[in-house]
Amino acid sequence: MADVFGVDAYSPDQIAERVETVGVKKARLHPRTTLALGVLGGGFIGLGALLYTFLVSEPHAGHSPPTRFLGGFGFSVGLILVVVAGAELFTGNNLLVMAWAGKRISTLELIRNWLLVFVSNLFGALGLAVLVTLAGSLKADFAAAAVRIAESKSSLTFTEGFSRGILCNVFVCLAVWLAMAGRTVTDKILAIVLPVTAFVALGFEHSIANLYLFSVAAPLRNYQLNWQGIGLNLASVTLGNIVGGAGMVALVYHFVYRHAWEPVTDSKAE
Repeated sequence: MADVFGVDAYSPDQIAERVETVGVKKARLHPRTTLALGVLGGGFIGLGALLYTFLVSEPHAGHSPPTRFLGGFGFSVGLILVVVAGAELFTGNNLLVMAWAGKRISTLELIRNWLLVFVSNLFGALGLAVLVTLAGSLKADFAAAAVRIAESKSSLTFTEGFSRGILCNVFVCLAVWLAMAGRTVTDKILAIVLPVTAFVALGFEHSIANLYLFSVAAPLRNYQLNWQGIGLNLASVTLGNIVGGAGMVALVYHFVYRHAWEPVTDSKAE
């Protein structure tokens, strides 16, 4: 009966198999399809970051834990759109390492997917930032919050950005992993919300969200462009995201569930 109504979840070993199979499919999409879905992914994450900025824009509450939690909750709409509506996201695609480790895709296919998706995410994030600017949405406290967020990110050291990038993508890839356990849209949404809310509330760093946040702050009068800080942030956070998602989630679960272990024998029976 549970199978009929779809209220049961896939088991962890089934999730691992599904993630690996989806990784093969993603790696072999036509480049035009990958680019189009990547633009959507960058825009979707930008929408989440836009809502986050609005929710933390009240100047006296922007740094309080409840406000940060609410902002993270709002940001989760971005990954919900990516997973449920369908899009390609660089940070989530770090899970393709499972298919690579299982020798089902080549290193070239893995790197090609990451490059295409990252570049198209960039264009999606930039496109949304242009639309938000043309719409005149960033005014008063909203604009001040966008500047405050961008300045904070561009002031991080390499070690801080790298470490926060690792922690962020552990949460993001676990959110995708949990969503793969669900059989309904409701399952997937509930699986995504808390991990994403957690990483945002804790102040961890997401490379694609940062592409949008820097882009939308750039034309604002009160923002002093810090190209060195922006470049350092994006480089360190992107590397951290790869380590967190590919190394600490994908490879760990490959080792646990997809590695060909020898069966255990009972020595006493022998």
